[in-house]
Amino acid sequence: MQHKPGVERYPFRRRTVTGVVGAATAFAVLCGLSSAASASPSPSDPVSKAKAEAGAGAGAGKAQPSARVSGQGRIFFAYAPDDDIRFSVEATAAPFSRPLDQLPKGMPTDARGTVTIYHWKAANNDTRRGEAAVDCLVTAGDTATLSAVVTKSVDPREIGKRMGFSVKTGGPGKGRFGFDWAVSNVDVVDGKTVAPRVGTCMAPAPFAPVVKGGFNVTHAELPPLPADWQPGRNG
Repeated sequence: MQHKPGVERYPFRRRTVTGVVGAATAFAVLCGLSSAASASPSPSDPVSKAKAEAGAGAGAGKAQPSARVSGQGRIFFAYAPDDDIRFSVEATAAPFSRPLDQLPKGMPTDARGTVTIYHWKAANNDTRRGEAAVDCLVTAGDTATLSAVVTKSVDPREIGKRMGFSVKTGGPGKGRFGFDWAVSNVDVVDGKTVAPRVGTCMAPAPFAPVVKGGFNVTHAELPPLPADWQPGRNG
């Protein structure tokens, strides 16, 4: 399904490509590598150094802020320069709060909140609005990626679809916002262009500048895994 760049097609209909990803296994492997690296720490080891810096930043006995994204803003989209496109985000980390069949304890990037989308199209004076429930959030300094599942849409067939977003802290001239459709998330299956399913926290860089309003990212390091966290086991 080929489409021209432009958010006027939000929410556009996606063709889902079915496949087995094995997220639990991959995540377990990552955790295993992390544990192995920590078994014999070395002052010159970059992994150990990063862990030490993260621990030092936590501070003994101090409650650390949760990862969070908040704000609302109008963005400039290069392929629809005359349109009025606005996003509003309220997202807060809620680690290990969304149990899955292969991850009964959930993920460290679980989150909650709401993303709202407003788009007025200059070409035909058409206005569309949508709303989605946040299910994943990860931060890095003043930047974050998050995903949200559509709960309200002009197209009922979009309900339940996941969308990916990215945010950079700042207002006009500094802040930026990204979304997974129109300029990314394209694959080719059997010689045909398709828009595959969006995974949790998957989004492009925040490519669109904020021209009104702004967003704020509160960074937090990933939390430690629960003592009984085991992929593929019921706990």
